[in-house]
Amino acid sequence: MKNNPVLRESVAVFFAEGRGFQVYFYLLVILGPVQFFALYLPSLDAQAWSGSAGLFKVTAVTALLLIVYFALRVANQEFSPWRFKALRRWVIEDSISLATIGQAQRLFLALHVACSALLCAPFLIWAGAIARTPQSRVAGTLLLLLFYPLMYGVWGLAALVFWERHAESRQVFIRCFFFALLLLSALFYLPLNPAAYLLAFLGQQEPVALKLGDWQLPARVVHFGFHLLLGGAGWAAHRWALRRELGS
Repeated sequence: MKNNPVLRESVAVFFAEGRGFQVYFYLLVILGPVQFFALYLPSLDAQAWSGSAGLFKVTAVTALLLIVYFALRVANQEFSPWRFKALRRWVIEDSISLATIGQAQRLFLALHVACSALLCAPFLIWAGAIARTPQSRVAGTLLLLLFYPLMYGVWGLAALVFWERHAESRQVFIRCFFFALLLLSALFYLPLNPAAYLLAFLGQQEPVALKLGDWQLPARVVHFGFHLLLGGAGWAAHRWALRRELGS
């Protein structure tokens, strides 16, 4: 990080100045009440603390959607955008290479996702204990909470570079991108949907395989293959956008 001023700037703005703490506040202030109501609404009696079988599922899906959504917004620099130096200024004034800028943005996205998952971990561990969820499922859920935001978040980075001077355009894009993928995946092939796949994983169910003529592909292969392809395409789009916008 010492050799990457772009990454130092992001860390300073978010953590040293505390301007990113609102993101984690929103994350916790939404996740906490959702978990509370998931536990207590089904039975407000003396046995409420005995647990709800669906508590961990509700907590996990809520955390997943929140982390992915905020990862896109953080990658898009929607929080305190005036504190970030314009990308072209890094190239012209500081002679920072495109590779350094791209690396810094991706590393900071990974750092933010790790912090978000770490904040959600106590809620998930507690919910898992209440709902008697196997430890392997809790650990697998935490890994998925790291995987999905990275695969989606790179598209926030690509949008940031493509429309750096048009904040409204990139804000509209990432919201349409996020909700369209969730909706379309649920409509055309449900196992592609991250929330649906997480629920199947927690329920120890094998989703329906994808049939293409005489071929039958396991849902697990299709799901992770799609998301790896999505993340790889976002990474390539981010690199191409940097060369296109800043390389000239």
